[in-house]
Amino acid sequence: QVQLVESGGGLVQTGGSLRLSCAASGRTFSDYVMGWFRQAPGKEREFVAAISRFGGRTNLAVSVKGRFTISRDSNKNTVYLQMNSLKPEDTAVYYCAAKYSPNISHLAETVYEYDYWGQGTQVTVSS
Repeated sequence: QVQLVESGGGLVQTGGSLRLSCAASGRTFSDYVMGWFRQAPGKEREFVAAISRFGGRTNLAVSVKGRFTISRDSNKNTVYLQMNSLKPEDTAVYYCAAKYSPNISHLAETVYEYDYWGQGTQVTVSS
């Protein structure tokens, strides 16, 4: 089992920044592709960002490219989502997810590919 705990959410004005953190425990952190997803009220959970096992590859949703950055720190078993230039449409609960993969370059962009999920952290962007 992998336990994931997100933190860093909150209320911010349009144009502001937040950094989300997701601390992982229970298994070898570098065995897992890590991802961030978000879910707004009444909408399906959607992909935001993913990072490969050792951080060599990343992918971001079109809607956040140029504004968000995903990174990971193997010493802290933590994955981050740096969010800049936030917009009201970024308002959602943000979830961290982990997927076991034997492939060091693998990325995953769908909900169904991930094995473990955190409890989520609320991000609210006011206009």
